[in-house]
Amino acid sequence: MRDKTQTNSAEPGDRLIRAGSVVFFLGAVATLVTLAPLFLGTTPFPTYMFGLSMLMGVGFLIAGAGVLKSIAAGRRRARRVSGTGDSGSAGAAGSSGDPQAAASR
Repeated sequence: MRDKTQTNSAEPGDRLIRAGSVVFFLGAVATLVTLAPLFLGTTPFPTYMFGLSMLMGVGFLIAGAGVLKSIAAGRRRARRVSGTGDSGSAGAAGSSGDPQAAASR
């Protein structure tokens, strides 16, 4: 399978992960810039700069959404390759032929 995968192929969620990492980095820089005057003893920045520090969390959420999208696409691809259309463990337990699994449903 590895020989069929291109190294530069864009998977679902890759752009969200990249965008989230950029937003996170901008938030980290804003946090450093905002906190520097507090450690240096100079005049603090305006309050809106503290709001820019929240970009770290926003970037983390964007990247997390990209990871979840990538996971979902991988699961769909694996389900399509394996040929099973059922989702969840109930279908898998029912197809195993195990009487204990059938009784627990």
